[in-house]
Amino acid sequence: MFLVRMDSLPEVLIWEILNRVKKTVDRNSLALSCKRFHRLDKENRQFLRVGCGLDPADEALTSLCLRFPNLVRIEITYSGWMSKLGKQLDDHGLFILSNHCPSLTDLTLSYCTFITDVGLRNLTSCYKLSALKLNFTPRITGCGIFSIAVGCKNLTVLHLIRCLNVSSVEWLEYFGKLETLEDLSIRNCRAIGEGDLIKLGHSWRKLKRLQFEVDANYRYMKVYDRLAVDRWQKQWISCDDMLELSLVNCIISPGRGLACVLGKCKNLQKVHLDMCVGVRDCDIISLARESRNLRSISLRVPSDFSLPLLANNTLRLTDESLKALAENCSHLESVRISFADGEFPSLSSFSLNGILVLVRMCPVRELSLDHVYSFNDMGLEALCSASYLESLELVRCQEISDDGLQLVSQFPQLQNLRLSKCLGITDDGLKLLVDTYKLESLVVEDCPQISERGVHGAARAISFRQDLSWMY
Repeated sequence: MFLVRMDSLPEVLIWEILNRVKKTVDRNSLALSCKRFHRLDKENRQFLRVGCGLDPADEALTSLCLRFPNLVRIEITYSGWMSKLGKQLDDHGLFILSNHCPSLTDLTLSYCTFITDVGLRNLTSCYKLSALKLNFTPRITGCGIFSIAVGCKNLTVLHLIRCLNVSSVEWLEYFGKLETLEDLSIRNCRAIGEGDLIKLGHSWRKLKRLQFEVDANYRYMKVYDRLAVDRWQKQWISCDDMLELSLVNCIISPGRGLACVLGKCKNLQKVHLDMCVGVRDCDIISLARESRNLRSISLRVPSDFSLPLLANNTLRLTDESLKALAENCSHLESVRISFADGEFPSLSSFSLNGILVLVRMCPVRELSLDHVYSFNDMGLEALCSASYLESLELVRCQEISDDGLQLVSQFPQLQNLRLSKCLGITDDGLKLLVDTYKLESLVVEDCPQISERGVHGAARAISFRQDLSWMY
């Protein structure tokens, strides 16, 4: 047997070994195996995740920063924290980071309820900081974000999730002047509305990824500022660099606001519109004509059209939207269509023919349909000729029966199938798949007439779960 001493291994090889060990616990064990690994791990460690076990917080963080002087990415999360676990990291903890982590570029703070604007100001000396992600940091206000905008000139990624006290938006205007932001995520920050995004100004030209989600409980309480509306209408800044756009619970008002953005994203590849009140066919048609490189679209259509602001407009999306996507987006690979709970079949605006036209004309590899009453056994029969389809997801599609499901065995490229909350299918629908191993994976969730025995042998990897509480 040929034995190799650790001392004889070249450092390049050891660095490669360390980089391939992803789990922190494994990395720590490896570092303790010999002095040389321990020394190189100190120099090589670039990522650190800490939280409730950091006690006493300041001393423990200082020790870790001194041990790993080349940290680039740090996550501090206090999810599940209770007072008996010790004091949380506070503003002084961020002061420690700024002094001991000169290479820090990416910082995530989650559930850090003791950190205030003072702590964020301490981060302004982290000149290399390019990504800041804040998740439920309730003591931070717009002033703290503004200090980051002024002090961290290299910031390109900013995520604000449930930052309930970020009310002022002067920081948005400042980022608009800098034109440095490339990835902006604002989710469930109640005081920031769609109309505030106009303050980004010329930064729209630099954004590559935008996520904007309005708290559903506050969606109807946001009133448009008349001046903001006028500025939206007058501003014609393109969004040529935008690659991903996700809007959730937003109000898409005709001819203004975010409706203007949908038709300006020339290089958009991925779009997600979830429960956005007011999206019309003309918005999707403009999107399709401008964004010809689109590869993924997800539409979740709301059932509540009662908002007075939009009462006089045609709100229902129709097959015209799907037709425009089919005719203009020749690279479209992923399609997700969902109707919200409470949507009646007569209002489910996309017909079976509209969906099939999209699948036939585009190289759709992933198709997900949720609560789409128009999709039935005839739809599954038509998919037998879908030469690109690799993954199919059917959720609450109650018009599908065993006869239709049996046709899945004839799909030329299908590898992954997920069935959830479908009432009309039984074990018989899966019989033709048993022992063929045509499917790589089969996921069956909460389908009352399918048993665990019925899915056995229907795919190489199987996941089965049955919780019928959704029916009652």
